[in-house]
Amino acid sequence: MTRLFGTDGVRGLANRELTAALALGLAQASAVVLTRGHHADARRAEGRRPVAVLARDPRISGEFLAAAVAAGLASSGVDVLDAGVIPTPAAAFLVADSGADFGVMISASHNPAPDNGIKFFAFGGAKLPDEVEDRIEATMDAPRLMPVGGDVGRIRRFADAEDRYVVHLLGAVRGRLDGIHVVLDCAHGAAAGVSPEVFHDLGARVTVIGADPDGVNINDGVGSTHLGQLAEAVVKHGADVGIAHDGDADRCLAVDAQGTIVDGDQIMAILALALKERGGLKDDTLVATVMSNLGLRRAMSDNGIRVVETGVGDRYVLEEMNEHGFSLGGEQSGHIIFAEHATTGDGVLTGLSLVAEMARTGKSLAELASVMTVFPQILVNVRDVDRSALGGDEVIAAAVAAAEESLGDSGRVLLRPSGTEQLVRVMVEAASQDDADRIAHSLAEVVRERLGTAAA
Repeated sequence: MTRLFGTDGVRGLANRELTAALALGLAQASAVVLTRGHHADARRAEGRRPVAVLARDPRISGEFLAAAVAAGLASSGVDVLDAGVIPTPAAAFLVADSGADFGVMISASHNPAPDNGIKFFAFGGAKLPDEVEDRIEATMDAPRLMPVGGDVGRIRRFADAEDRYVVHLLGAVRGRLDGIHVVLDCAHGAAAGVSPEVFHDLGARVTVIGADPDGVNINDGVGSTHLGQLAEAVVKHGADVGIAHDGDADRCLAVDAQGTIVDGDQIMAILALALKERGGLKDDTLVATVMSNLGLRRAMSDNGIRVVETGVGDRYVLEEMNEHGFSLGGEQSGHIIFAEHATTGDGVLTGLSLVAEMARTGKSLAELASVMTVFPQILVNVRDVDRSALGGDEVIAAAVAAAEESLGDSGRVLLRPSGTEQLVRVMVEAASQDDADRIAHSLAEVVRERLGTAAA
């Protein structure tokens, strides 16, 4: 049976895979699982109901899905604080800041508008571990909480949700951004209000694109997965830097003054060095996923910083950070986590911190990013294959071993099954793009022959 939860909550085409009925059931099941614990018990002992923060990004389907989630929670005896449209990291922060028992964010992040998703935050604002998600999924078929009378939950507007988050961001950034011209691409998403406000409040000169959400234009040719418009705008306006968020603003990518992309690995390298310089990088360690570029590992090693690897997903980065008390971690895609200030990737905070480092050092983004040499990398998705058989295929293993031997220390190979689709991802890094392309496509063909429907 396919697991309902993927690498980042439950996602699907809204009103097809992700229906109002499914949202209602997930909310009711989460009320059973996530209202157990000393904090919820303490509320009940005082005659109060459990509390959940509910938020969404601006895509149109979020309206009916939020209504279904609110109904499921309230009908289960949970009071709902409806924060409306705010970034995912804001929702996580507000769970902790308000002392809520858990939170629900409705968003499909960087996906196009027809998709949507539901993700949960535990008490304190952290994403749920796999075992808790599995309990929620198992509870979907169990009896619901069905209180009556005064024990049903209330749904209230979280009136100062955005203001609380803005104050939090202003307090988390070191120094001001005066004199720096920033172009912000808000992806027609959840950061359209917050991000320009905070950058402006900290003194930056701000030009904004992608900040007119209408419910269907989220991530449409803009944002962190479509950097072309941002690069053009930076060059056109003679700006110092461009910052791109995705639809729910848990990511941040950047472009320098010449319009050159600076990805999450380069951003992590810059911020790790800055933290180490001021003694804030715990154990001189950065947490990154297996997808991070070999160049990041080389640059960190050259500067006395250890890189700890995790699986793909900022939740796994956070789990590693929490277990060992590490202060910084993230992904190549731009999910960057600052343990001191956040429990999830925060694209607005990342952008602010990056520009603050430019202001502090007086260096351009290109100068800061030059600490890391990016190795040529290619990612090939092999679709319609049996991803579950990847680990046990000896022919594929032998092909990977041969590729690794040919690359030596100048590259690496990674094959992994997708957590959300029926495909296998083949990633190769090499000293040249030609070598990376050749080896990746050769391995992809082996995977297709061995695991494809014809082979089955």
